[in-house]
Amino acid sequence: MTIKQAMVLAAGLGTRMRPITDTIPKPLVKIGGKPMIDYALDALAQAGVERAVVNVHHHADQMEAHLRGYRGLDILISDERDALMNNGGGLVKGLKLLGRDPVFVMNADLFWVGEKPGHPTNLERLAGFYDERRMDMAMLCVDLEQTTGHNGKNDFSMADGGSLARYRDVGHNGVVYAGAIAMSPSFFDDAPNDAFNLNIYFDKAIARGRLYGTMLDGHWLTVGTPEAIGEAEETIRTYRAFA
Repeated sequence: MTIKQAMVLAAGLGTRMRPITDTIPKPLVKIGGKPMIDYALDALAQAGVERAVVNVHHHADQMEAHLRGYRGLDILISDERDALMNNGGGLVKGLKLLGRDPVFVMNADLFWVGEKPGHPTNLERLAGFYDERRMDMAMLCVDLEQTTGHNGKNDFSMADGGSLARYRDVGHNGVVYAGAIAMSPSFFDDAPNDAFNLNIYFDKAIARGRLYGTMLDGHWLTVGTPEAIGEAEETIRTYRAFA
């Protein structure tokens, strides 16, 4: 399956990145010479995505200007200037600008490096793994040891075949959610139109036995504070040196 549309969640305030985010939105903070959101947009374009919705709120004018200049995707703006919708409400609002076919959902401030050249990309593999008949969501996951900047905790437990449960409930075969999902927009047809946290729907999919994950190829990074930038850039330099 080739997924041709996506939603990129980019409207957060980036409060832990202050004072940098006093003057620039977090997705535009450069890591390794590249704005964080461009790692996500480039990965989507490489996987065959044609259209992406990006939600904006904090320093929205800067976000819109940057996205107008991005080449490779048809980008639509979901404007949250009036009110932040949290990640769940933001996703629901953005999905209304897209069609009913399967969609990628990505975070603008989480990304990875070190994919194997000549092999399917992580998003291509995620699209191939996703099976709408059995899954409400398919998540890209990563081993804790292959993360930089993470809080040191596992999010989910992965069983044979990829089914996921909360790590706190199972406590073994732990994995970290790597910030990319393949899903059908119809899974959110019953969602509210106001702000809510996406974790509600993760738990809904788990309760239905329909949350699945597949493992990331490479190394995953999250940059939450100004102090974390140097560590992330050192990781990127290391992987580029061996590319």
